[in-house]
Amino acid sequence: MTGPAQEGRKLRRSFGWLAALGVLLVIAGIVGLVYVGVATLTSMLLFGWLLLVGGLVGLLHAIESRGSNFFWLGVVVAALNIAAGVVVIRHPEGSAEALTMFAALLFLTGGLFRLVGSLVVRGPQFGLTLLQGAFGLLLGILVLVNWPESSRYVIGTFFSLALLFDGLGLIAIGVGGRRMAEMVTDEGIPGKPGKPG
Repeated sequence: MTGPAQEGRKLRRSFGWLAALGVLLVIAGIVGLVYVGVATLTSMLLFGWLLLVGGLVGLLHAIESRGSNFFWLGVVVAALNIAAGVVVIRHPEGSAEALTMFAALLFLTGGLFRLVGSLVVRGPQFGLTLLQGAFGLLLGILVLVNWPESSRYVIGTFFSLALLFDGLGLIAIGVGGRRMAEMVTDEGIPGKPGKPG
């Protein structure tokens, strides 16, 4: 009977580590929201290194498949990733400005399409779609009006919020998983023969 109990302990420990990782992400998200400028630069540098490493891995993969039809396409994509990674790492502020402009235009066009689509179609989710469109449009306008100053905090805010919500999700999974693991192990089943119930 030690087998299931031991597995249950391992499972609870794994979910505990998941919850601990969630706590770290939540703390990082809160710190990022307090120091938004640092979070923006950090996220841009991280993005640049991801592009660079991804480009190098893609280049190695392309070299390994030299005889295939997609060799040159792989080389071109890898070279573009490497070049973009180097540019982002060397100029994180300028990259943040460009990315903020791109995000603002996405919010603007997405909000406009949602607004027009909801007014034309008037489906069952009319109110919600209209609200989403108006919010996206307003967010895009606010970011564009304050650009390039907005580039100092927009990316960092989004990055920090993503960390915060991912962390909260991991905490919920970790705590819920621990409870479920306790319920399915012998120790957590009330009324089990030989256990106090």
